[in-house]
Amino acid sequence: MIGFVSRSLKRAALGVAGLILLIAVFRAWDVQSGPPLGPWHEFVPPELSVAQMDAADWPAWIGAEEVAFAAIRAAVTDRLPPGDRVPANRWFAGSPVNPGRLAHDWNRSFILEPDGPPVGAAVFLHGLTDAPYSLRHLAEAYRARGFLAIGMRMPGHGTVPGGLTEAVWEDWMAATRLAVRTARARVPAGPLHLVGYSNGGALALKHALDATEDSRLPRADRVVLVSPMVGVTAFARFAGLAGLPAFLPRFAKAAWLDILPEFNPFKFNSFPVNAARQTHRLTAALQAQLEALSRAGRLGALPPVLTFQSVVDATVSTPAILSRLYALLPENGSEVVLFDLNRSLKFGPLFTQGADAALSRILPAAPRRFAVTVVGNDGDGLAAVARRTPAGATIEQAQPLDLDWPRTVYSLSHVALPFPAWDGLYGGDPDPADAMGVALGAVAVRGERGVLVLDANHFARITWNPFFPYLLERLRGGMP
Repeated sequence: MIGFVSRSLKRAALGVAGLILLIAVFRAWDVQSGPPLGPWHEFVPPELSVAQMDAADWPAWIGAEEVAFAAIRAAVTDRLPPGDRVPANRWFAGSPVNPGRLAHDWNRSFILEPDGPPVGAAVFLHGLTDAPYSLRHLAEAYRARGFLAIGMRMPGHGTVPGGLTEAVWEDWMAATRLAVRTARARVPAGPLHLVGYSNGGALALKHALDATEDSRLPRADRVVLVSPMVGVTAFARFAGLAGLPAFLPRFAKAAWLDILPEFNPFKFNSFPVNAARQTHRLTAALQAQLEALSRAGRLGALPPVLTFQSVVDATVSTPAILSRLYALLPENGSEVVLFDLNRSLKFGPLFTQGADAALSRILPAAPRRFAVTVVGNDGDGLAAVARRTPAGATIEQAQPLDLDWPRTVYSLSHVALPFPAWDGLYGGDPDPADAMGVALGAVAVRGERGVLVLDANHFARITWNPFFPYLLERLRGGMP
C-alpha cells in the first residue's frame, strides 16, 4: 500500500512538472512573436526600501521620488532611440502625453492643503499600474471640506513599468504607513480617513486591520474603498508560472503579460507578471488577516467601511467583497454601494447568459449587518435611482438621482468609478481646461482596423462614472 501511494505521488509530481514545463515552453514560443521591450520596460528606477520608508518623513520621501524621476529622464527619456520618439510614447519629451508638458504631473505624490486650518486628514492610495492621478477628484472633494489630502505614489508606479518588475506588496504597505504617519503628524487631531482605489483599497483595508493589532499605527476613523481588490481572479495565483522563461535572457519578454504602447500619461498599459503575483500575495495576506481577526472577535475595532463597486467587474471579484469582507464585519455602520447594469429594454436581450442575474447571485438576503445601496434604473427607462436598505432592515428606500444612464453604456467598469464625465483624460465629456494631451474617455471607436495604436476593444471599456455626483454626495456624507 505504501509503495502504491509512493508511486502515485511520484506520477502526480511528474505530471505537475510536465505541465509546468509545457507552460514554460508555450510562453517562450509565444513571447517571441510579440512586440519588443522598450527602455521603459527594462530600466528599474531606484526606490526606498521598506526599512528606509519606515524611517522616512515626507521631505525624505519627496526627495527620493525626485531621484527616481531624474533617473528616468537620464536613462530613458534622454536616451530614446529615434524609433521610440513618437507621439504615442509618454517618455518622449516631445509627446503631447509626456507628463512634463502638462499643467501638473499627477504621477507624483501630492498634498492638497485646505483653505483654513485642517479639520481632519485623508490619505489616498491608487491602484496597480496607476498613479495618484486616479484619486485627485476625491482628494479635491476632501480638501474642499477642510481636510488635508495626501495622495501617495506607490513604489514601482508613476515612473516606468520596469519598476513593477521588482516592486513587492510589502513596499506598498510601507509607503502607506509613511503617508498615514505624515497625515497624523500634520493633523494631530480630527478624523483620519483612508481612501483606496483597486489595489489601493486592499492597502487601505490592511492598514486599518494592522492598526487594530499594532497600537503604534494611527487608527483610521473611516475607510472608503473604490473597486477594492479584496479578491482577484484565479489566474493571479499562478501568474508566476507565466514568467518562468524570463530566467533566460533570450526570453526576457516572458516577464510581461502585456507589452503595449504607452500613450497614457498617468497609467501603464504594459503589465508585468510580477504585478499579478503581488496582487495575489497581497489579497491572500489580507484575507488571512480578516479571517483570523474575525475568529478572534477583534473586527469590532475596525472603523466603518464604505465601498463603491460595480456589480460586474473584470478586474476584481465583486462577490469576494461581500463574502470575504462584508460578511465578516460587525454592525458598525458599514455600507456597500453597488452600481447595477443598465436594465433598460435597449440592452436586455444583449446581456450574456447570467449577467442580468449577477446582482441577485452575489447579494445576501436582508436583513444584513451592513447597509446596501443599489444604483440602477428607475423602471425600464434610463433614469437612475438609488435603492438603499439600511443595516438590520428588509425594506428598501428609493431615492431618484436626477441622473440618467447614458444610452450607450450598459454597465460601469472597474476603472470608471473615481472619474467624473468632465475628467480631462478619462471623462466622456472632458473639460477643455483640464487637457491631458489625449482624451481617452471621449474616443469614439468607429473606423477602420489598423488605424489606432491599440485594438478598438481597448477603448470600449467605460472609463468614467455617470453617477459620480452621487458618489461625491455619499462621500461628503461621512465628512464633518
